[in-house]
Amino acid sequence: MTNPSAPNSPSTGAPSRAGRREWTALGVLMLPLLLVSMDVSVLYFAVPQISADLEPTGTQQLWIFDMYAFVLAGLLMTMGSLGDRIGRRRLLLFGAAAFGAASLVAAYATSAETLIAARAVLGVGGATLMPSTLAIIRTLFTDPAQRSKAIGMWSGVTTAGVALGSVLSGVLVEHFWWGSVFLVNLPAMVLLLLLGPILLPESRNPAPGRFDLLSMPLSMAAVLPVIYGLKEIPSEGWHVRYVVSVTVGLLFAALFVHRQRTIESPMIPPSLFRGRGFTPAVSLNLLAMFATMGSAYFNTQYLQSVLGKSPMEAALWSLLPTVLVGVAVPLAAVLVQRGVNRAYVVSAGFLIAACGYGMLTATGTDSLWLVLGGAGLIASGIVTVMSQMMDLALGAVPAEKAGTASSVLETGTEFGGALGMALLGSVGTAVYRHDIPDTAPDAAHETLGAALAVARHLPDRAGDALVTTAREAFTSGMQAAAIAGTVLMLGAAVLAALTLRQVRVRDTECEEPEKTLA
Repeated sequence: MTNPSAPNSPSTGAPSRAGRREWTALGVLMLPLLLVSMDVSVLYFAVPQISADLEPTGTQQLWIFDMYAFVLAGLLMTMGSLGDRIGRRRLLLFGAAAFGAASLVAAYATSAETLIAARAVLGVGGATLMPSTLAIIRTLFTDPAQRSKAIGMWSGVTTAGVALGSVLSGVLVEHFWWGSVFLVNLPAMVLLLLLGPILLPESRNPAPGRFDLLSMPLSMAAVLPVIYGLKEIPSEGWHVRYVVSVTVGLLFAALFVHRQRTIESPMIPPSLFRGRGFTPAVSLNLLAMFATMGSAYFNTQYLQSVLGKSPMEAALWSLLPTVLVGVAVPLAAVLVQRGVNRAYVVSAGFLIAACGYGMLTATGTDSLWLVLGGAGLIASGIVTVMSQMMDLALGAVPAEKAGTASSVLETGTEFGGALGMALLGSVGTAVYRHDIPDTAPDAAHETLGAALAVARHLPDRAGDALVTTAREAFTSGMQAAAIAGTVLMLGAAVLAALTLRQVRVRDTECEEPEKTLA
């Protein structure tokens, strides 16, 4: 009889099937994961109240928004490697405690500086939670079919969290004060701290080597300037300081890679990328996130600035496309388990996303259902890809390096999202500025939001004309970006078929299960 508390079966050497205890543990992991992903968008409706209460400067308001994502992206690789060394459960519980404490401080912050600092600590907590949860899933579920299902649930919860964050923010701010958007984190973190030591096994790399302290600042210096530059380019254009920022980050990335290849105990072992399937998984996962954020950049603006929806209405409409995710992820897992080559499943995911982008190429200035349908296809196709690539990547590396592998995947996701916003956003912005007539006020040439703001101060007829022109120009830019997205997704489908065709599940499963610690 299989012991439900022991994921591995040492007597046979084969992975055993997880029982009720493991699935309960997964449920405990999902709630804080949901909140961590929600924290990216949870400030969406709280900003007006925060601005009135704390009176931040324009720069401080930007940092209140961005600090969490920047710190999270910069520390992912460090935390993944650290978890492999000190134990994933230990790091997870530390991150939960930090996340809960920072949420409490943020909720009752009396100054913008305090809120920014709390958001930074929230980023530290998020950086520990994201790779640790994936690595623990790798330990809990050694049966490939069950692990695929668990990772699919992980992907679905992460996707839903980003969509739900803005909606939850609107509901809480409407009925309570802005600090409530942070207090909602506390029950989940307390639950994790109470049940984690009981339900989650401790696991670590038995021979991790010395932790390389220099790799930590090098990794941050590589990630943060690139993420910053790519996130600013869509709205601010290809200004010198953003190009320099990306260039500096890439130089530090080259130094980081060189160090990992030459030191005895690297933070990110180059051997990870020799695991069959790991490099294609990271690359295709990056392309998938490129498509996700490139689409989201336009869809959010379209709902609010073209269709005139309120922020709350736009957030609620944005939930509809995520419904298809609940069908796509388990369907993909079942197909792979029944013997369909993973390459074809992933290629199909990219093709579905290409169809979604193709629908967006026909967008007009009154195309709500067309945009929602296209967004739904993109979301379902991309989550299919991401769930399969995470499963492939974690199966392609030894279990003792699962935390490091997870952090590389997550860092690639951050890069892909920023790159998608930068490149597709730049395409849309270029078309928008080309279509705005030279006679329009200078500010109207920058963004659709700026054009709408200018129109409010013009006489009725002139203002209405500018609004119509700006919305049509934005829609044209969205169509051009959708064409680029369609081409990219078709290329990604071909790339997936070529790189994954010979990589099957049995090729990537590690024969030596990692030992868990009491």
